[in-house]
Amino acid sequence: MNNLKRIKTAAGAVLLSAFLMSAMPGDDTITREGATTIVNTTTIGKSIEGYAGPTPLKIYIEKDKVVKVETLRSQEGPKYMAKAKKLLEKYQGKSVAKAKKLKVDAVTGATLTSNALMKNVQKGLEYYEKNK
Repeated sequence: MNNLKRIKTAAGAVLLSAFLMSAMPGDDTITREGATTIVNTTTIGKSIEGYAGPTPLKIYIEKDKVVKVETLRSQEGPKYMAKAKKLLEKYQGKSVAKAKKLKVDAVTGATLTSNALMKNVQKGLEYYEKNK
């Protein structure tokens, strides 16, 4: 009888654990707002660093086209980020396939930040294609 009680207790613990895990919030890397899919690179691009650390982005996609790319909070200096984020406009209006292949020159004076932003865009678009 003691073994049966242990088995029931263990089974209950497994069920409770499965229930709690299913109640946890899901992956917030891709979210949807109406017809727009938004890819947040905070998690998937955490190892991509500019001059002062990670450079996360949100990529807005509608009908398989990049609508806009916006920077999220980072430790990059405002002067460098202002220069570097101008290159993000080059992705707007491009299909995801073309945007992935796009070769954009880094901004002089903000090369590390520019390169990190471009790598985050690539990472985000790859994630989108795999998880849309």
